Amino acid sequence: MPSETSAVNAAYIEARMKQFKLVDMREQYQELIRVASEQSMTYEDFLIMLLQAEETGKKRRQAERLTDAANFDSDKRLSDIDYRFNPNLDADKIQSLGRLEFMDNHENIIIIGPPGVGKSMIATGIGRNACEAGYKVLFVNAKELVDQLYEDMQKGYLKETLKQISKIPLLIIDELSYLKMDKERESLFFQIIRQRYEKSSLIITTNLPMGRWDELFTGKLAAAAILDRLVHHCHVISITGDSYRVKGPKTEY
Repeated sequence: MPSETSAVNAAYIEARMKQFKLVDMREQYQELIRVASEQSMTYEDFLIMLLQAEETGKKRRQAERLTDAANFDSDKRLSDIDYRFNPNLDADKIQSLGRLEFMDNHENIIIIGPPGVGKSMIATGIGRNACEAGYKVLFVNAKELVDQLYEDMQKGYLKETLKQISKIPLLIIDELSYLKMDKERESLFFQIIRQRYEKSSLIITTNLPMGRWDELFTGKLAAAAILDRLVHHCHVISITGDSYRVKGPKTEY
């Protein structure tokens, strides 16, 4: 039966860990004390073990919060890619980008290919890696992004919206294919590109080769101005092959 002193000590430990928000230490310290005793740990080693438990837990919870806020439309990861299905995928390049050095260098990624070949899956997988590394990420459909910017402009909120987006280190714009922008929407999209140039990273997925981007915008000059900033520091992944959704397992890409 625990002594009165042990009960007082336990209550104090619980209260202080709760006060200082040491969530994982609070949940694990009794088990870690047992492990330390069995292994005859030094005080220093025991303290390191406690701190590592808290560090691991905080990183996990942060990654979960960032992933929830990113608004991914699937739970796919880079490890889910079936390279045997489509040997045209450059596994080394995709895995290299998944290590996020492109973000350190404020570079962009453009993923081009027909529907169903894995563009969004690759973008999502890289985005999830970024969340796990502690970066804020936003995954958004291209049309929805442009329409939201246009609505915020009409309501007088555009400056605030652009400021919020500028604070996100990785912006993923999915399906830059199924829209035709007017002058105002094109200008808003260009502001996003210009705002992030050499400051933060973009991933764009599209069905259209870059030579046909004038179909998205008001003409070749507008497309060239946007591409000029996008491709200056950019990794391009061009995917060919069959649709995974059509011929592969019943897994959403």
